[in-house]
Amino acid sequence: MNLIPKKVFFVSGVGKHKDPLVSFELALRDAGIEKFNLVPVSSILPPECEFVDSKEGLSELKPGQIVFTVMARYTSNEKGKKIFASIAAAKPEDDAKNGYIAEHAGEWYEGSLDHAEEIANYMVESAFNTKASKKLSIHKVAEVEDYTTVVSAAVFIL
Repeated sequence: MNLIPKKVFFVSGVGKHKDPLVSFELALRDAGIEKFNLVPVSSILPPECEFVDSKEGLSELKPGQIVFTVMARYTSNEKGKKIFASIAAAKPEDDAKNGYIAEHAGEWYEGSLDHAEEIANYMVESAFNTKASKKLSIHKVAEVEDYTTVVSAAVFIL
């Protein structure tokens, strides 16, 4: 059986709690992906993988299902800090070629939300000597209270 995703959708969320694990769970709930067994994968966007919106993507998944994701995640308890998590995807014009997904997370800084997009675009350009023609990104930014977790994820559908 080939485990090649046919579709991908993007979600993000934030969670705040006195416990770091609970803050992560709440961020997954905010993103809508807490009901799945999430398996991290590296950053290749398969050829012909279709971008779909999160509502459509979530409707194709069942609670408890093993789901492959590329996830950016950051947790902090430094009150008053601003944190972020970003995911970006870029595809070449030729849909028969793979694209790339980049993740970036940490303490917010000027330009932090553009970094994942720059990486994904660079990977397409350097791999295929062509500009990325199809792009998608999602970000989550939050100010830290208690433990705060931000997540952004590309979620694959087989």
